[in-house]
Amino acid sequence: MTTTTHETTPVLPVPEGVAKAVTIAGGIIAAASAMMSWTWTDEFPGDLTYYGSPAGLQWLALVGGTLTTLLALAAHGTPGVRWMSPSGSKNGILFAATGTLAVCWYSVIAISVQLGGLANLEPGGFVAAAGSLIAVLGALGLPLDRRTTVKHPTVQWWWYAVAVASVVFRIGLDQGFALTVIPDGIEPIFTTNTWFFVALPGAIALFKLALLADAWLRIGRIERQLPAPRALASWLEILLIIAVFAVGLVAATFGVSAEDGELFIGYLLLVGFTTQALIATGLLARLRDLTGKHRTVTTGAAFAAAAAFPFTQSSDVYTLIGVNILIFATVALGLNIVVGLAGLLDLGYVAFLGVGAYAAALVSGSQFSVFRGVHLPFPVAVLIGAAAALVFGVVIGAPTLRLRGDYLAIVTLGFGEIFRISMNNLDGTSGPSLTNGPNGVAAIPDVSLFGFDFGQPHDILGFQLGKFGNYLLLMLVVTAIVVTVFTRVADSRIGRAWVAIREDETAAEAMGINGFRVKLIAFALGATLAGLAGAVQAHVASAVSPDQYLFAGAVPPNSAFLLAAVILGGMGTVSGPLVGTALLFLIPAKLQFLQNYQLLAFGIALILLMRLRPEGIIANRRQKLEFHEADIPAQAEPADALTKAGA
Repeated sequence: MTTTTHETTPVLPVPEGVAKAVTIAGGIIAAASAMMSWTWTDEFPGDLTYYGSPAGLQWLALVGGTLTTLLALAAHGTPGVRWMSPSGSKNGILFAATGTLAVCWYSVIAISVQLGGLANLEPGGFVAAAGSLIAVLGALGLPLDRRTTVKHPTVQWWWYAVAVASVVFRIGLDQGFALTVIPDGIEPIFTTNTWFFVALPGAIALFKLALLADAWLRIGRIERQLPAPRALASWLEILLIIAVFAVGLVAATFGVSAEDGELFIGYLLLVGFTTQALIATGLLARLRDLTGKHRTVTTGAAFAAAAAFPFTQSSDVYTLIGVNILIFATVALGLNIVVGLAGLLDLGYVAFLGVGAYAAALVSGSQFSVFRGVHLPFPVAVLIGAAAALVFGVVIGAPTLRLRGDYLAIVTLGFGEIFRISMNNLDGTSGPSLTNGPNGVAAIPDVSLFGFDFGQPHDILGFQLGKFGNYLLLMLVVTAIVVTVFTRVADSRIGRAWVAIREDETAAEAMGINGFRVKLIAFALGATLAGLAGAVQAHVASAVSPDQYLFAGAVPPNSAFLLAAVILGGMGTVSGPLVGTALLFLIPAKLQFLQNYQLLAFGIALILLMRLRPEGIIANRRQKLEFHEADIPAQAEPADALTKAGA
């Protein structure tokens, strides 16, 4: 006997034809509002004062409204756009409409708050808010995939007590009576962080509202077998892949180049809901099948899109962000071998990045190096950095990898701190003269390969490429090497041994796997890749110092940042750490108010991820089955279904 856990019903009881018409009308209205003025003054970021010329957040409303309209037409079989909804699910329409609503209403609220009231809105702002709301109401009248039952955690009474106490304490800080109960020594902690006593009850209220909304909507997902795609010529499929990456390049460039925090927040809202919409419609699954069929073309298109990014920039301001993302993503891939494949919790991994950086800096001709007369070519310096990290990986791993779990984590944390303190003390006073102590090694010369000076601008194909544009292309080569090493090793015999150790070390050793040797290889290879990236980072930053390599800090790289990137993106995958690193680096860089609370943001993000998607943003099939096998509906389980054991 099977149980039905999902149904296809509307949230609002209106005729489907009416709901379709309302959704399309709302999407068109929201998109059309981008051609109107949203505010009368250019004091709001983006200058939304023009008619017929979208700018800033208006572009997001235009994209969201257009996507909502197209998905509504596609889900109802309109010729020419039916390919956009292979699954036939209407949930994608709701996600797209909700994303448009989030962007439009966020814009209206931001304009009102920053400029001092709704009076600062022009007709376009009201039209955007109304059109996006109409689209959502129409989408709620469509037959949606919904859960029949909803299980929620109970909100205890003390949650509300904490919220009320927080509000009272915040008022007490303003009035002064709360200060009488706070010791003088810690009073600044409360007076300089009064936002917390507003954010806490706000978070509790939002959580409760989210539970109520989920109980009402019951939005779920029914796994449907996608129909066979229309047969296309190979050259046309390749063109489609190229077009997809071209669109991705435009979207990424828009986000990275967003100069204002308001625009970047709207961008994140739209990207998040759009991704959910494309998943619900089955379009991402269809794209995944297409890219899997042409894997070589896909890899080439991805690197070509990344290589084209610096040519879209008029300055090196945002190109530097791209370089740093690639550096830290490369290091995260090395950590992914240790944590994702072998299952070893390393809390001091950033030390290997520092070893590679210092080793390369000392032999690259810096006048602040103790080896001032040594100026080795860049490839040799990189190899020395990687080799030094490899040696440290073996030296540290050999006596410690017989430990497991928390004990290993503590030892690696200690190694990271020992490295930083040692670099501080090797200044000729507290210890031997090697690293110039806390001043580090500065004035590291730019890379020069085959007469090409990476520190100087160059004209390529009619475009001027600056210093960091040159280094971005160099880092793409390094990233390609690391990705190749990771994929080859993960699919090899040693890679399967790592996975076996990660799943159950005792069982793996019982099957003949030498656990210590396998873990040592993982530790050494991960350290080598980190050292390779560190050698490049030293030349990009032109300096290395001990304060760059902390366990946790407001500025990456640090061990907490790298570990969060791997877990957030998806352990054991290639694209997971790349996505995780990009998000964790880009969001604080764009949202200045988050820089001082980066660790808090990491913690909240990881808690939410463990609750909602423990396998990470991008997970392989094995991890999806491991975390969600019990959630698969009984009626959807075929007789020969793949289980964890067969993943």
